[in-house]
Amino acid sequence: MKNTGRKLILTAVAAVILSSCKSAADPVGSAVSLSGMDRINSGLEENITTDLTTTYEVFLYSYYDSDNDDIGDLRGLKEKLDYIQDTGFTAIWLMPVMTSPTYHKYDVADYYSIDPQYGTIDDFKDLISDCSERGIRIILDLVLNHTSVQHPWFAAAADYLKTHDDYDDCAASCPYFNAYHFSREFQNGYAALGDSGWYYEARFWEGMPDLNLDDEEVREEILSIMKYWLELGVGGFRLDAVTSYYTGDPEKNTAFLKWLCESGKAMRSDCYFVGEAWTNRSEIAALYDSGIDSLFDFPFADANGIIHDTLMGAYGAEDYVQAQVSEQEAYILHNPDYLNAPFYTNHDMARSAGYYAGDDGTKTKLAGAMNLLMSGNVFVYYGEEAGMKGSGKDENKRAPMYWSDTAQTGICTGPPDMDTIAMKFAPLDEQMKDPYSVYSYYRNAIKLRNAFPSLAFGTVSLRDDLSDEEIAVYTKSDGIHPEVCIVMNLGGQSETVDVSTLKQQTLAGVLLAGEEEISLQEGKLTVPPYGIAVLKE
Repeated sequence: MKNTGRKLILTAVAAVILSSCKSAADPVGSAVSLSGMDRINSGLEENITTDLTTTYEVFLYSYYDSDNDDIGDLRGLKEKLDYIQDTGFTAIWLMPVMTSPTYHKYDVADYYSIDPQYGTIDDFKDLISDCSERGIRIILDLVLNHTSVQHPWFAAAADYLKTHDDYDDCAASCPYFNAYHFSREFQNGYAALGDSGWYYEARFWEGMPDLNLDDEEVREEILSIMKYWLELGVGGFRLDAVTSYYTGDPEKNTAFLKWLCESGKAMRSDCYFVGEAWTNRSEIAALYDSGIDSLFDFPFADANGIIHDTLMGAYGAEDYVQAQVSEQEAYILHNPDYLNAPFYTNHDMARSAGYYAGDDGTKTKLAGAMNLLMSGNVFVYYGEEAGMKGSGKDENKRAPMYWSDTAQTGICTGPPDMDTIAMKFAPLDEQMKDPYSVYSYYRNAIKLRNAFPSLAFGTVSLRDDLSDEEIAVYTKSDGIHPEVCIVMNLGGQSETVDVSTLKQQTLAGVLLAGEEEISLQEGKLTVPPYGIAVLKE
């Protein structure tokens, strides 16, 4: 390994006598165990002034049930706001809550209502009010690429077309004909309208007819929908499938996003938009030309993303940091004000606890930290903070929140046809009492984000003179608050780093995946396997 003059590799974990440790208020020279992690980090004070820091993705159907019908609902979410706030989340992304015939509700039948399974519009208003009092922003899933076949527009058009076959007459007379893409000939990505001889564009599924986003009436309706929810207090929108608005036409997708974001911000200046662009870095960068606030950072996510592949040895620790440097350079060229949206898993992906065979929780924790220590508005899918499992078909990825093995109320049954899933780690109520749990680790990681604005939002700079395949040393600065330094050990043995050349030589916070300890003495930082240190001046 390089930099041998600056870093010593230990072949055994250094023994540290806890009785000689300094206090949490003065951690320099101290060594801390996992329980010490809590002790060190408990002294941190929240220093974040924005609610776009760490966002919690919630699938209501599987979250918490308030009325004993086995389906999660708005009142159930409201009951869990203490938990969400105590964990450190500053915003909630609500997956679709509008009326829909499916469990996932990405096929909207009525954009101005709450699905009865989830409650009422008054329940939604109550949730917004409670979140507002807590400083928690609600980000609403807004599905604009398609509607449900049960949407009144599509239903009216379909009824007409089933009894009319002349294209020109229908284009002139059929209600909402221009709101969708109808054809008398089958095309790729189209579905048959029964046996009528008509076809309609439905790229995702025949139950989701694609909207014609060039139609003036459709655009007016979109503005009306956004205005309605913004006036109710929603703080922004998660935009579904932004690369599919115009299939195969990135320039039109960007232009539509520009119109959409400018329109929303004209209604509410702080309206936040985050888009789902499941694609590569270069295409994400180009979409930032729209001026959208955030786009999900797909290159780092999933079982084949940079975080996973780094932990599996395909990349080194310094490569993980360099990838962040490269993307911030790419994105800022297209939108100097962009706010990255890192995440590790979501509702379309297998849960991360299943990525690492034989893992005792170490890699599950570290992967969570590698996401949470990235800059931007970081997203966490519900249950990841407890190391939930779920893979295979869609329903399995949206399993019930694992609150307890013993509780008789509030636990959901999950989507229909979901397989039985054996969880790997203890239920949340047990993990909350265990300082070594996945949950305790996540809570500490979020606490670090909330304590250091530069960590949460800063520009990343790699110290390549101190970094290699196992150790990443990098600084983060937002240009306003003090710069911080992160030292991350992704290897399986303790490492000692000479930090005497850094401005940051005070141990400010730690994340430890196991029971081994961190120490900082006379400019030498010893980090156990998979440990992380945050240093400040």
